[in-house]
Parts: sequence; structure tokens; C-alpha cells
Amino acid sequence: MTLPRSALRFLLVSSLALALAHLVDWWAAAHVVLPRFQNTDLGRLLRIQGFLPTWIVVGAALVLVDWPLRSTGGTWAAYRRGVLVAGSAALSGALGELLKIVIRRQRPGQSPGEYVFREWADRPLSTAGLGLPSSHVVVAFGALAMLALCFPRARPVCYLLAAGCAFSRVAAHAHFVSDVTLAAIVGLATAALLFRRFPAPVTRRGSPPGSSRSGSSPSP
Repeated sequence: MTLPRSALRFLLVSSLALALAHLVDWWAAAHVVLPRFQNTDLGRLLRIQGFLPTWIVVGAALVLVDWPLRSTGGTWAAYRRGVLVAGSAALSGALGELLKIVIRRQRPGQSPGEYVFREWADRPLSTAGLGLPSSHVVVAFGALAMLALCFPRARPVCYLLAAGCAFSRVAAHAHFVSDVTLAAIVGLATAALLFRRFPAPVTRRGSPPGSSRSGSSPSP
């Protein structure tokens, strides 16, 4: 089976981004260190984008917004966008945890100048202390990429918040740049695949509530 051109382009761009991220990992680990940032209001705002309950609440709000659609499109029409946003965050987070267990690379600070990988005999199913990919960032990108697909006019805000979450994790010295880059890739891909499988009504400029139309096939 031949992959669509958009999927091949996404794989190519993702591979290049991940390679570049590895090249700057140690520079960023040494110079992009703002330990107090995560305790500021802005730092908390950005980090909470990667907190799964945030997106469960947002998903519930979207269900309430779309509830009038049940009279014309059925119950699933009312639930679709809310479930997609919360579900994309949850599935992205689950994939991120699975990748952590498989890759087993530890967070920065274990051994300056080299990556440290945990032995399989050491807590084989625990993700504590593992950093690739970042759990917060994979949830943030999974949710915000889906939100951007459902509300295209809000894309700049969505991706700015997701990128800010990634910056906050690097600045806190909790992750390498490559940790947050892989997390972003996983979140973007998860959202795109879910949206393609379960297309949601897309809210565009000038569309009143209840008149949204289904979105076209997305590109991450």
C-alpha cells in the first residue's frame, strides 16, 4: 500500500526535525535553563496544557456547545468534537507512555554530555524518570492539534500554546529538545489520524453555532 503524499511529507519533515533536535539537545540543556519559569503564572498556564484533566473539561464544554446538533445529526454529532479533543489527548498520552517504556531514555542531568538509558531489569514497566517523549507535550499537542482541526481559525493560538508547553518543559530542565520534538510529532499524528477517521464539524469564520460542516481530510 502506497502512503499518501501528505503522510510521506509529514514523515520526512518529522525525521528532519527530530534529527535537528538531537543536534541542539546538549546546547539547550546547558543554556535554556529557567528553573523559576515553571512557577510563574505563565509557566503554569503552559504546563497545564499537558494536563489531561484540562482536556476532559474542555471536551465536556464542547459537548455542551454542540448539544443542539443532536436534533439534526443525532447524539454522536453532539459528542463528536468533545470526544475527539479529550480522546486525542488521552490516546496521545497513552502512546507517549508506551514509547517511554520502549525507548527508556532518562531525563537530562543523569550524565552530562551523554544520553542515559535505563536497563530493562530496572523497573521495566515504570515511566518515572524517563523523558522520551515528554508526557506533558504529547498530551498538549494531541489535544491542541485536534482543537486546531475542529476550529481552523484558532490554529495560531492552539499551536502557540502547544509550543509554549514544549518550551516550558525544556526550560525547566525536565526534558531534552528531542523529547518534546518526538512528543509533538506523536501528538500531531494522533490528532490527524483520529480526525480523518472520525471527521468533526469544522467551525469556520461566519458560521453560526449549529451550522458547522464536516472537516476535510487534515494534514498534520
